[in-house]
Amino acid sequence: MGDQPRTRLEQILRQRHLTLEDFRRRYERAAGTDLSERQAYRWVAGDLQSLPYPHAQAALERLFGEPAAHLFGAPYGTGAVVPARRYGDRGSARTDWQGQVVAMSADRARDFLTRAEASNVGAETIDQLADDIRRLAVASREQTLIQLLGDLVDTQDRAFNLLEGRQKPDQARDLYLLAGVATGFMAKVSHDVGAAHDAMTQARTAYVCADNAGHDGLRTWVRGLQSGIAYWSGRRDDALRYAEQGAETAARSRGSASIRLSSGQARALAALGRIADARVEIDRAAELRERFQPDDLDNLGGGYWFPRSRQLYFAADALTWAADEAPHTERLATEALDALTTAPAHDRGFGDEPGARCALALARVQQGNVDGAAEALAPVLELKPAQRIHGIVTSVEHVHIALHRTSRPSRTTTDLLEAIQAFTAARLSLPKADDLP
Repeated sequence: MGDQPRTRLEQILRQRHLTLEDFRRRYERAAGTDLSERQAYRWVAGDLQSLPYPHAQAALERLFGEPAAHLFGAPYGTGAVVPARRYGDRGSARTDWQGQVVAMSADRARDFLTRAEASNVGAETIDQLADDIRRLAVASREQTLIQLLGDLVDTQDRAFNLLEGRQKPDQARDLYLLAGVATGFMAKVSHDVGAAHDAMTQARTAYVCADNAGHDGLRTWVRGLQSGIAYWSGRRDDALRYAEQGAETAARSRGSASIRLSSGQARALAALGRIADARVEIDRAAELRERFQPDDLDNLGGGYWFPRSRQLYFAADALTWAADEAPHTERLATEALDALTTAPAHDRGFGDEPGARCALALARVQQGNVDGAAEALAPVLELKPAQRIHGIVTSVEHVHIALHRTSRPSRTTTDLLEAIQAFTAARLSLPKADDLP
């Protein structure tokens, strides 16, 4: 296969790390007929005069959950937008400036990681650095982290430079905490653009910083972030493993990071088919909410504060993995949206409402209410490409898959499928001036 996928079919095979031989075997099982290597190659390359016979189209649609016409058409995200990404992709694989900055920052984090645990140096202007981080946390309530990328990279770099100097031990702890917070932001922004490998590099560095700061809240928060990165990358076992690794520090922490960790663990368990265990974690998160005490991370706000509205969204997202929970899922998603409507600005994360709306749409599709799903999803599909972060696009794709699996053909279903395909094709790209709020 060449550097760029020639068809949507080839794009999917690359995303799933399937060889041509893997594709042939899966097709033959689905269709009950042989597929020659030559024919498979022609399909992947788009070298055909017309669509295959109907039975072949049906088999392909069962395999990949998309119409045959799209499978043999252009790959999603080509042109001025960013194509769908594999877990191992670097930000440098992107051609826009954001991808290059994400990759450069991850390289800087990797260099720092190699000596952070063995070196206890650095310090000056701690108050200024803390003020800058608080400003970014406040700004992130209303803007995507992509829009703050330049300031985030600058703040992280200054924190690393300070730590590479000399300072007193108590100053070192403060600086490690601030560097960990800044690097946590960079992990999140890397995830938002679909650069999961870079996101994990940043998250590991953030965890080392949390360790050197001796801060259980940040340790717990980072484990929750790592679990989320793995979850949205389709690595469900890793998502659960990271959540379980955070249990010890979460038990010593009283901030909302422990609620976030438990809520994320519920999603990972549900994605693995362990619905009963997921319900236990949802209940545990509710218990933690009753007795939690805000810590310094919660006071930062932004992505470091986990409000009740986001907790409800996580619970709804978890239960979307069980179709028989659809009525419960719909109630939770509706509660999350209601809570967001009345919540103060600092309780409204950028991706919370789109995520809750996707969970609501999924629950309605599972109950056969496609009209209701379309209504729930409509505001999400109106987001501009610069706002279509990785988690939102992936959630919308989950609705697309559910529509194919559970919905009878109808005009509403067809229109919604086409609208979703148009949305996912134009993913996060370089913001233009008129795209910014």
